[in-house]
Amino acid sequence: METKFKKSNRLGFPGSETWRSAKHVLAKAKTSSSSSTGFVILFAVTISAIILAIALGITNVAFKEVRFSTDARDTNDAFFAADTGAERALFLDKGNGCTPLECSFTISGLGSTGQSCVVVTFSENGALTTIISKGYNDGGTDCIQGPNSVERVLIITIN
Repeated sequence: METKFKKSNRLGFPGSETWRSAKHVLAKAKTSSSSSTGFVILFAVTISAIILAIALGITNVAFKEVRFSTDARDTNDAFFAADTGAERALFLDKGNGCTPLECSFTISGLGSTGQSCVVVTFSENGALTTIISKGYNDGGTDCIQGPNSVERVLIITIN
């Protein structure tokens, strides 16, 4: 029993020319040789490799961005620790003056993580006073630097 459809049915509904040709292609694909099956596998592997390459590229960019932001944070922590030490030394020197021994000090617990520290050395050479403030991003309570420490130095010279 065969059903007849109108010729105007061209939208891909059952009975249309598109539907009949799609059924014909599927029937032909089921009976195709193994060479086209190998092509499908090759095509799938190629598409998978392209998607994997894109994913690895995006991951690589993301890791570089994380590393860059961490380096920026460490640099800021070290610089602001050095600035804190310099300001403290200037405050001590301005108040009533101090000897190099009194004005050389270490401050720890600074920075965004509380691990930054600063070592300040104070020296006088006649009328010339020099303050060297070395800030570190990770020194802990003893201000001992590790292999990945970031150091920023401020040198202040006063006449």
